[in-house]
Amino acid sequence: MTTKSEQRERTPRSFWFDPRFAIGIVLVVASVAGVLVVVSTADTSATVYAARTVLSVGDRIGPNDLVEQRVRLGTAGDKYLAGDGIPSDGLIVTRTISAGELVPTSAVGSTAGERVASVVISVGSELPRAVDAGSVVDVWASREGESGMFGPPSVLIPSATVVRVIETDGLIAGSAAASVELLVPRSRTARMLEALANSDALSLVPVNLPVTASARG
Repeated sequence: MTTKSEQRERTPRSFWFDPRFAIGIVLVVASVAGVLVVVSTADTSATVYAARTVLSVGDRIGPNDLVEQRVRLGTAGDKYLAGDGIPSDGLIVTRTISAGELVPTSAVGSTAGERVASVVISVGSELPRAVDAGSVVDVWASREGESGMFGPPSVLIPSATVVRVIETDGLIAGSAAASVELLVPRSRTARMLEALANSDALSLVPVNLPVTASARG
């Protein structure tokens, strides 16, 4: 026969829960999360490149010529050269950069500038529909003779790339003449500039036609 004291000892204790304890845990977790958010948003630093040595105009540079630095630039971070901004064939320096100076994106250019030059020309006739930004064209030229008649045309620049077709405004907007910016090989830039200086008649003939245009032909 069990006594009353033994029955009290065998009675399981009920679990005690204080809501204030749970509220305290929630407040601590929220406080820690808030601190982490503030710290992460306050860190506006970015990894950009600085010159390892003095870089002169015309130097071809790659990652080995630069050192990475983590600095706080705020919203100006995109104005400086970062790790993903260097192509495989490198970049060309367009202004002197001192040793240790952060490299602005405006101080470097693509190596494509060594091979091609940008030239704006005017043509005296309406452009073919296929001539647009990115299309490849042959530039034909005809020189004016002493009698005022133009000679037989010939290909002046083969396979030039159209950068843009320049829209005309004002009184000449309704004329057939058009201006086009082209990328031409540097080896033929002198011939192109000579034709412009002599006011040769220039025409553009597309090399690559759209599929719909070629199908109609």
